[in-house]
Amino acid sequence: MGRRSGYEQARSSVLGVDVVDVLGLDSLLAQLILAVGLAMVLGNGYAIYKHRKGEGPKGAQGEFRPSRAYWLLAVGAVITVWGGASLLV
Repeated sequence: MGRRSGYEQARSSVLGVDVVDVLGLDSLLAQLILAVGLAMVLGNGYAIYKHRKGEGPKGAQGEFRPSRAYWLLAVGAVITVWGGASLLV
């Protein structure tokens, strides 16, 4: 018999039960990607909203960088779509 790869060993059955299926590892990564994307969208969207209202974080120094906020909002939207599509497929 040949040697099994690390992935094959991870998917090996324990008492006839597939560890990957029991822990739901197939969808866990997609859920984490979706969560990170949503956090980026919500966080940067809220920062843009607060800046438009003329408010800023209390006790924080520095300036609002709109180009960075919009860029991270767009990246978060792409990651959110990617995570959502991964869950559906």
